[in-house]
Amino acid sequence: MSNSLYDISVGSYLQSLAGVSRVLEKGARYASDNNLNADDFVNSRLHSDMLPLLFQVNCVYTQTVGALDSLQTGVFTPPKSSKPLDYAGMQSFVKETAAELEAVRADEVNAAQGRSVLFKMGELEMPFTAENFILSFSLPNLYFHAATAYDILRMNGVPLGKADYLGTMRLGS
Repeated sequence: MSNSLYDISVGSYLQSLAGVSRVLEKGARYASDNNLNADDFVNSRLHSDMLPLLFQVNCVYTQTVGALDSLQTGVFTPPKSSKPLDYAGMQSFVKETAAELEAVRADEVNAAQGRSVLFKMGELEMPFTAENFILSFSLPNLYFHAATAYDILRMNGVPLGKADYLGTMRLGS
């Protein structure tokens, strides 16, 4: 059985988004249970030279909906700034992103198979096929930012485990 472009992109995106949503949910619960302000997590970082939780959550959108948009336009350009959100806003943003992806039709994504996608950031340009863009750029970046969001909350004491990160796995019979 072969996987379609839709399966490898939207299917994987939704699984990862479910994990990010669960991690954020547990972060909110931990803050509430421990009389903490969840908004204090928004600008938390693993290290001073790394970007905060807010950036990681914004990248979840960029590497999913933004990546799919680039399959249609032929160009992917990372946004220059993050959407300003509080903790509850980040939770809603992840749910809205998942809802947007659930509305994407498989035939629209699969029609992009073989198309060119150009990554542009300043003077840097990298040409991809749609499949290679998803497999070697979008998904690795999504996993990085999802894992970093997990790590930031874990560093702040949120009791998280691997199952929280994994999201809803696509099991076969």
